[in-house]
Amino acid sequence: MTMAAKGSDNSNAILEDMDAQQIRARVAWLYFIGGLTQQEIADQLGLTRLRVNKTLGQLRNDGSVVVDIRLPMAKCIELEQRLRERFHLEDVCVVPTLADDLENQRAVGDAAGGMLDRLLEDGMGLGVGWGKTLTAGLKRLTPRPLPNSWVTSIMGGLTRGSGSSTFEVATGYARAISAECYYLTAPLYFPSAESREALLSHHGIRETMRRARSVDVALVSCGDMTARSLLVQTPTVSENLEGILAAGAVGDLLGVFLDGEGKPVDHPLNERVLSVSPEQLKSVRHSILASGGWYKVNIIRAILRGGYIKRLVTDEKCASALLDAAHPPRNDSQ
Repeated sequence: MTMAAKGSDNSNAILEDMDAQQIRARVAWLYFIGGLTQQEIADQLGLTRLRVNKTLGQLRNDGSVVVDIRLPMAKCIELEQRLRERFHLEDVCVVPTLADDLENQRAVGDAAGGMLDRLLEDGMGLGVGWGKTLTAGLKRLTPRPLPNSWVTSIMGGLTRGSGSSTFEVATGYARAISAECYYLTAPLYFPSAESREALLSHHGIRETMRRARSVDVALVSCGDMTARSLLVQTPTVSENLEGILAAGAVGDLLGVFLDGEGKPVDHPLNERVLSVSPEQLKSVRHSILASGGWYKVNIIRAILRGGYIKRLVTDEKCASALLDAAHPPRNDSQ
């Protein structure tokens, strides 16, 4: 192939990409601003309805379109106020519950990203956990340079990546604010408490842990004890699951398993975890817990009872269950 041909191919590719972006922009405008139906947009732009539907899904998922609803939702506002008072929280955001668990998780994460966005200022240290909920929050973070800020993971990682691991989440938030990023380049659980202490003597790990304990803002999620939890699916936890449940665990916060009152359970895994502890999280100036779904109610309530966080983002049904102590939620493994 000649150089001229290569240049022509590159030009064609650029033009095709520009055309694709123009189509995405037009579909977004006609649907969200113009109020047209998907079929009307397909007819107007000469597309199939399937392509319009797929484009709208991509626009929502990649953050190209952010819907900011200014109308108050009375029920959600009432729940926010009651949760603030019941658990002595500084701020609460409750979003309407979505039927699909993954979509509900995304909506909670999206709202948490908005809450974080309003708190961030240059010079702050941001600590983040991991999970799909926190990944979703990235789309609501306004990209801007905060050159004097930094981001750090506040818990060790898993041995496999999923787009929502501690390394990927921390990197995503650091890129959004053009900040330096620090990683706890070690597993979440060690073979023994002694091996954990030995690694903490390493200069790099020790420095990252120092930063993790001194963040100004912490964004975390939590895990339940059902098969939905990625942590429960890992060999280390699944092999110990019977003992963890027998110890009274209802879920984990930063890898530390808690009982219904929010106290760390008596189990060896809690002595082998590499993370900021729930107790240390109490001293963080702005701490946000982003989590929802009926299966998370027990662990969210435990975290609130423990007083570990100052701000909560959850969904409407979960919020109602948190306030209804007389009717605890199911805690099965379905």
